[in-house]
Amino acid sequence: MRGIEANIQASCVRVFRLKWPEYAWMLFAIPNGGSRNPIEAHNLKLQGVLPGVTDMILLVPNQKHASLCIEMKAGKGRQSDYQKEFQQAAEKFGNKYVICRSVDDFLTEVTSYLHDR
Repeated sequence: MRGIEANIQASCVRVFRLKWPEYAWMLFAIPNGGSRNPIEAHNLKLQGVLPGVTDMILLVPNQKHASLCIEMKAGKGRQSDYQKEFQQAAEKFGNKYVICRSVDDFLTEVTSYLHDR
């Protein structure tokens, strides 16, 4: 599933940057997944990488939220316990959290979010 999610996410980023170039710098990926050797994983943990953080963040506030946290899931993929904990923390501090399973989901969520600016 991870490869499918990565492909969907890459398509979302391409579409986003074409549709909203003024926000291009504000949508970014959080590289907190994937396999790494133990030394690299340890160093990333020391540098602040946390399990459960969303795949992408749109660092643009709107009238209701500080940012949009976007978790990509393919098919029937479900959140891990860490992802659920991150969602609770993100929402507690005024961020919106969404799960997107397709480019269409992503466009619907981002369009709605930016409409409330």
